[in-house]
Amino acid sequence: MSNVLVAYFSASGVTKEVAENLKSVLNSDIYEIKPKVPYTNADLNWMDKKSRSTVEMDDKSSRPDIIIDNPKLEKYDTIFLGFPIWWYIAPTIVNTFLEAYDFSNKKIILFATSGGSGFGGTVEYLKKSVPASTEIIEGKLLNYSPSKEDIKAWTDELGI
Repeated sequence: MSNVLVAYFSASGVTKEVAENLKSVLNSDIYEIKPKVPYTNADLNWMDKKSRSTVEMDDKSSRPDIIIDNPKLEKYDTIFLGFPIWWYIAPTIVNTFLEAYDFSNKKIILFATSGGSGFGGTVEYLKKSVPASTEIIEGKLLNYSPSKEDIKAWTDELGI
């Protein structure tokens, strides 16, 4: 079996819960993508055109600062990468993470949480932030606190 890492960004705790369950099912390591400046509830108010999340997502070149603390990616072949869906794609902080480290020759399997939208153009959007040798796979929306059994069924389908 390949070495697996579950990496995730969670602004409100929903994606974190799913990532922890995935880590438990896979018996893998886990890594949290942490913004240098944590998001507040006001920052996440998507109805406010001046909120931090809205401003970041309106500018696709935005790269919010993250805490750089070396997740030692060289140890892993497969990375499950989780995040909430914002404006039909991954938050720009996920691009910051992908651009901060070397993902050459890695397989990245996406998982996301969403209040109502799917992955949209997420895969193509994220491919721009990694080397061509990186494989990005649209994984699964894991909404509504999926059970460990449901997560295991999904990872079994993937052969992991």
